[in-house]
Amino acid sequence: MKRLLKYFVMPVKRIFVIGIILLVSSCGETDRTEEEIDKVAIDLKISRFDREFAKTTSKDIPGLKSEYPYLFPEQFPDSVWIAKLTDTIQMELSDEVERTFGDFEEESNDLEALFKHIEFYFPETGTPHVVTLTSDVRYENRIILTDSLLLIGLDNYLGADHHFYEGMQRYVAASLDRKFLTSDVASAFAKKVLPYPRNRTLLSRMVYYGKELYLKDVLIPSVTDAQKIGYSEDQLEWARANEEQMWKYFVERELLYSTDTGLDRKFLDPAPFSKFGLELDNESPPRLGRYMGWQIVRAFMEKTDMDLKQMLRLPADEILKQSNYKPKR
Repeated sequence: MKRLLKYFVMPVKRIFVIGIILLVSSCGETDRTEEEIDKVAIDLKISRFDREFAKTTSKDIPGLKSEYPYLFPEQFPDSVWIAKLTDTIQMELSDEVERTFGDFEEESNDLEALFKHIEFYFPETGTPHVVTLTSDVRYENRIILTDSLLLIGLDNYLGADHHFYEGMQRYVAASLDRKFLTSDVASAFAKKVLPYPRNRTLLSRMVYYGKELYLKDVLIPSVTDAQKIGYSEDQLEWARANEEQMWKYFVERELLYSTDTGLDRKFLDPAPFSKFGLELDNESPPRLGRYMGWQIVRAFMEKTDMDLKQMLRLPADEILKQSNYKPKR
């Protein structure tokens, strides 16, 4: 991916001996915490409704309705579901999900690890019953999480180039990949424990998303940073390479404390790219305001010993002030 070299200069990374010492010490503490988390006992139940429905017959519909009443709205008669059993699109959806996920073992292991971390850090929340299904590619509701139930629409994770996603904007299709599934579940959980800011500044919303991404650092540490934020590796490298110049852009234009909601569309909302108003904007990754908020929260947590839950409640301006955030060179 090209970088905005005309505007943004690639920072040169320097590694100091003291940094290596601190890194080794931090890794030791992290390993011990992960060992404790691995011992956490949870009762994770995963039901493959998508498989059950694909194999069912008309006489089995009442049994399925009894077991999964929340998937069968009362206003629809059984004839609707019986017709769906032989619907060619539904049958193809089921076949493609089966081809992509098979026994769902990899994702099951990832979800178990996620909910062990959640139980460790948020023991009051409990572990939901996981139900996988097909959803007619309703990607905006691909994950639904309640206190006791987690619904996952597997037909929204078949890969960016899948023919089901033809006609979609490419930045939307790019997010419909199984590698983002566990990260999406972590996002759904984050929204349950992370209040949306009342403060209307861009900084408050940057840090809100930064907190969500930092929660992923904690809850899904084995997932790549690119998967956490929904980037390709090239997009992540672009963000890292241009972090210093992006920060200068926000500061010099006094955007951090602006209440202009149009900035959300430029730097926070899903989009093909971020909008700096520069010639080569379309080479930039989207949602770079979230990336910057992530780095601010990371800097804050590196410099303090604050409890995770306390950090989630701390105002954005206080986090920025105490973080002494300086982009990596």
